[in-house]
Amino acid sequence: MKVLVPGGAGYIGSHTVRELSEAGYSPITFDNLSEGHLEAIRGGSFIQGDLTRFDDVRNALLDSGAEAVMHFAAHCYVGESVEDPGKYYQNNVVGGLNLLRAMAGTAGAGRAVPLLIFSSSAAVYGIPSQIPISEDHPRLPINPYGRTKKMFELMMEDFSRAHGLRWVSLRYFNAAGAHPDGSMGESHRQETHLIPLVLQAALGRRPGVSVYGTDYDTPDGTCIRDYIHILDLAHAHVLALEYLRSGGGNEAINLGNGTGYSVREVIQAARRVSGRPIPASDAPRRPGDPDRLISSSDKSRRLLGWEPAYPDLEQIIGTAWQWHLHQRY
Repeated sequence: MKVLVPGGAGYIGSHTVRELSEAGYSPITFDNLSEGHLEAIRGGSFIQGDLTRFDDVRNALLDSGAEAVMHFAAHCYVGESVEDPGKYYQNNVVGGLNLLRAMAGTAGAGRAVPLLIFSSSAAVYGIPSQIPISEDHPRLPINPYGRTKKMFELMMEDFSRAHGLRWVSLRYFNAAGAHPDGSMGESHRQETHLIPLVLQAALGRRPGVSVYGTDYDTPDGTCIRDYIHILDLAHAHVLALEYLRSGGGNEAINLGNGTGYSVREVIQAARRVSGRPIPASDAPRRPGDPDRLISSSDKSRRLLGWEPAYPDLEQIIGTAWQWHLHQRY
């Protein structure tokens, strides 16, 4: 089965492309390489193009013969989305609409492509009113990034009713780690994620790490987050595709381990894994950071048969550490 993967040269997309290939699928990465890395693609073929250009999307679907789509192509920095919302609505919403129109076979796009796995986010929930967060939690995003993810979910629902599209929206918590063989990992041009920042500090590539807020309602005063290993995340996408292929209906599904770790716990774990000192300094809170974000993973286990292979924080950090020691792109 041929699967078009917009954003397949990025961190999560590239690991999923490899997982698809190893599972016997034929992935076709579609990426403009503004954030992704050509060197990260391990398996299948590559088409360079941009979701914001409808002809690029239509031609990629037609030329590839894709029978399903896994959609990762999005801008993903919360702070940047607040500073430049237009960039996020253009790429994540307008580009997403182009993809849906092309998949539906509308606007001269040719044959329909009926199956879609969407890379969504826990950001659609906003400030949680319950912990752990289940999929029926109200979607009340508090920043433009989260709102673009919610908008695309609503668009999928409408295209399903109008055109028969079947979809699974996978709402990630905190993706982390790297491929255990050390060949692939997390490499962003603008790094904002805690674990790579901490490991860069361990390597001396930055002077230290800032702890944003120490007065949260948590045991040590710092934010608690749910970390999920990148391969567990990638494997869930393959399971979601198999679920749709077997006749499954439209679903939104959380992806997290169901366990939370504080910022200070992550830093301490990274010190143990790396065996190196990691300077940390307290800094003011960032606006909109909830005290805790922890997933309920019951639905992913029940519906997809998903079980994390790397549930332990030190396992996750350990794979990331090996990548950062020998980073290749």
